[in-house]
Amino acid sequence: METEGVRTDRLGLLLDQFDMAREMAQVRLTGLSDAEYLWEPVPDCWSIRRRSEATTPRAYGPGEWLLDKGAPDIPASEYAEVARQAAGGMTLARIAEDWSVSVERVEQVLAHTGDPEPDAAPVTTIAWRLGHLHSCFAGEWEWTFGERRQDPYLLVDFTPSAGLALERFWALIDRWRDAVAGLTDEQLDMVGFSQYPYSSAPHDPYVAVVAGSNLEFIHHMAEVGVLRDLWGARGRSAAVG
Repeated sequence: METEGVRTDRLGLLLDQFDMAREMAQVRLTGLSDAEYLWEPVPDCWSIRRRSEATTPRAYGPGEWLLDKGAPDIPASEYAEVARQAAGGMTLARIAEDWSVSVERVEQVLAHTGDPEPDAAPVTTIAWRLGHLHSCFAGEWEWTFGERRQDPYLLVDFTPSAGLALERFWALIDRWRDAVAGLTDEQLDMVGFSQYPYSSAPHDPYVAVVAGSNLEFIHHMAEVGVLRDLWGARGRSAAVG
């Protein structure tokens, strides 16, 4: 359905939301230099690193450059999602598998009362945020529209070149978006239409997976925008001081 040129069907709304977010993100990323792309605003950032220099326990990638990844856990920001999974009938074992943690950790999260303490999450570079998004969308495409056999952690050849990273990223994003645009209502409602292994996608209707992908794109691109603002403010801060 359309109302004066605006789609009101659920797929149309999701696509329009994604298209607007993509347009804003592309403008925000114009002129990204290699130095800014790799900039670490504080010590111990997560970023992309040469294989010989990687320090995080689960850093991954198929080539010379790896994306930092820490030990598996359930962050405090996701406690409510774990509670929803349990309330929806997922077993503790299945939830533990979904988050790559032990059943005991799931039990600990479900037993938590009150507001959870904020996560001591690492600050991540623009390179990390773009690499993370690229990896997620590449895995989602492969395990939904592709052959469903390649390891998601080996799909993206990370690079220290901002220009090359963005060229590859936008090409993948557009391929994913075009594939989603061709879905039928039956496919959107299908549980397990996506078999992406590092998420709850195999157990969710695909329309919920698309909505989650939009959220992932939007919130990481917002973070990239803040990092660009901080990078641009460095010289002004020094001048004021």
